[in-house]
Amino acid sequence: MAGKKRKSPQQLQHQQPLGAPADYSSTASTKRSRLPKTHQKEQKLISSNLTSKILKEALNQQKEILEEEAGPQTLTAFSSVATDPSAASDSDGEGDLDAFDGFSETQSQYDGRVEEIDEEDEMVLAAFMSKDAGPQRTLADLIIQRIKEKDAEVASEVQPLPQLDTAIIDLYKGVGKLLSRYATGKLPKAFKHIPSLELWEYVLHLTEPEKWSPNAMYQATRIFSSNFGVRKAQRFYSLVLLPRVREDIQKNKRLHFALYQALMKSLYKPAAFFKGILLPLCESRTCNLREAVIVGSVIQKGSIPPLHSSAALMKMAEMEYCGTTSYFIKLFLDKKYALPYRVLDAVVAHFMRFLEDTRLMPVIWHQSLLSFVQRYKNELTKEDKDNLERLLQYQKHHLVTPEIRRELKNSRNRGEKEDDLMSIASPISVINKTIEEDRWDFPEVPMEED
Repeated sequence: MAGKKRKSPQQLQHQQPLGAPADYSSTASTKRSRLPKTHQKEQKLISSNLTSKILKEALNQQKEILEEEAGPQTLTAFSSVATDPSAASDSDGEGDLDAFDGFSETQSQYDGRVEEIDEEDEMVLAAFMSKDAGPQRTLADLIIQRIKEKDAEVASEVQPLPQLDTAIIDLYKGVGKLLSRYATGKLPKAFKHIPSLELWEYVLHLTEPEKWSPNAMYQATRIFSSNFGVRKAQRFYSLVLLPRVREDIQKNKRLHFALYQALMKSLYKPAAFFKGILLPLCESRTCNLREAVIVGSVIQKGSIPPLHSSAALMKMAEMEYCGTTSYFIKLFLDKKYALPYRVLDAVVAHFMRFLEDTRLMPVIWHQSLLSFVQRYKNELTKEDKDNLERLLQYQKHHLVTPEIRRELKNSRNRGEKEDDLMSIASPISVINKTIEEDRWDFPEVPMEED
């Protein structure tokens, strides 16, 4: 039986589909029975109703982009915002915020207990705290002060601040109610627009930050630390975040884990963290050891630029002393920064202020002095060391003071090299005697006989 006759190339060319390329081969015919791939399937036509919805959504997104590019918005710009405060935006670049799943039950509380606290240490530290410190200043106090200033401006015929629209007031009061019970999920769209407002403090006051849930405070800190400048972030930290943190520690003897994470997020702006949280905490002179340990752990774990740390250390050394200030000073000294001489001189002057202080200094004060001498003993001048030796005669601790004196003794002065320190030590005499030998005096070597 004869085999089947193959078709010529000319015959195959006539069987090629219309519009096929010139190198279309006969192997394509064997693949006709196969199912087409996904990208090879013919796309169905989109219905007119779906097309109109797509165009409408594209116009809405384009409108939002144009509004964001227009710059800071005024309060009247929110007259078109939906009255439903739970409406959230998915196209505002905050996808990580919308994906917030909250904190697990095992992490619901940050254990801020300080095991080393005893009654004697607390009594010593209490001697350095302010007795007549006023109440903490909050955002509500600031708003009331601004309103009084505004009334004074109106009385003097100065252009007053713009009035809040009723719809805006109702909107952000509804946002505040949502934030008071917020746990997970998306944040209200109107809340995310607060950093772009000129009167953001008034709007933020409408949401009642003192009633926010810990998770809402954490989310707010993430938004404001990213979108605010240093000055505005500092005001948010000092007027909203710091009072809430101190209140939670005082009430529960520990700090909620979400609030602790909010403190960690506030380090995104180091200058705002120091000016809004750390320095006001020290200036209040009411910071107890528990608060110092919790806030100090944020400083220990966080990565802080040396320039900001040097400025904060110098500011704390110059301010009026509080017992827990020594704890913060010790934390920065233990970070082993290369501090400028100006900062070192300020720290020396800080310790010398206690030369004639008759109060019993807390143990943390002696420990901070020991840390300072251990880290920077070779960068101190001879005059500084003499002054510190004189200080140790009046301020003594039976365990710490001998260590401080030993460190000061075994150190070189500022500007001296390590070789200069070796020259101060007792000289070691080395006798180099010339080796004398007789080249003809050598031992006998046994020879084998022939």
